[in-house]
Amino acid sequence: MRRSSKKSSSSSAAAGEEQVNEKQNRKRKGVSTNLTSRKAQRVPTKAVSKEIERIDQLFFTYADSSSSMIDPEGIETLCSHLEVPHTDVRILMLAWKMGCEKQGYFTLDEWRTGMKALRADSISKLKKAFPELVQEVTRSSNFHDFYPYAFRYCLTEDKKKCIEIPVACELLNLVLSLQFRPQVEKLINYLKHQNEYKVINMDQWMGFLRFCNEINFPSLDNYDADQAWPLILDNFVEWLRANEN
Repeated sequence: MRRSSKKSSSSSAAAGEEQVNEKQNRKRKGVSTNLTSRKAQRVPTKAVSKEIERIDQLFFTYADSSSSMIDPEGIETLCSHLEVPHTDVRILMLAWKMGCEKQGYFTLDEWRTGMKALRADSISKLKKAFPELVQEVTRSSNFHDFYPYAFRYCLTEDKKKCIEIPVACELLNLVLSLQFRPQVEKLINYLKHQNEYKVINMDQWMGFLRFCNEINFPSLDNYDADQAWPLILDNFVEWLRANEN
């Protein structure tokens, strides 16, 4: 009986040692895993900070030292380096991507927002990002956000709610002509020759897009003046029909 108790006590001691060793191994593994994960976390953080540093350096290449913003002159220099005219629709798309609030000015925060989203920290990368940006903007859901943004971006003064006819014509040609060239050409022609309107408001601006999307052109056979169209479009349709006859 005594021998058996010795055996059982020695076996239980061995089992206890095994459990202790197993716990220690788990702790070691946990420590090594934690160290590995910490190292893995450090690498992306460093990479991101380096990317932001390059984005900032690119910004200050074009920013005015007194205002710490990229002003119209800086944007023209940027466009020359991108090899695009400053009136190119892609610059307007870039402003939309950055969420710019003031026409002709890019702040550092706006610049960071756009460049990080485009994964561009150099001029060459920004050039390469343009085709993808154009595709993004021209998707229906995004275009319905970009189109009114283009109007708001052209409101150069606080509390201003309208844009002048010449500006509206340039903007229509810039943002709508790629998708609806025949309609836009006729609409611009009408706006330039009519005398009733000097400015365009947001409701009229949005009506132009709805007209292009919904109305059969050039037949206009589904245009109903009794529907809630802005009066300027009723006049435009009358002008089109009169010119056809």
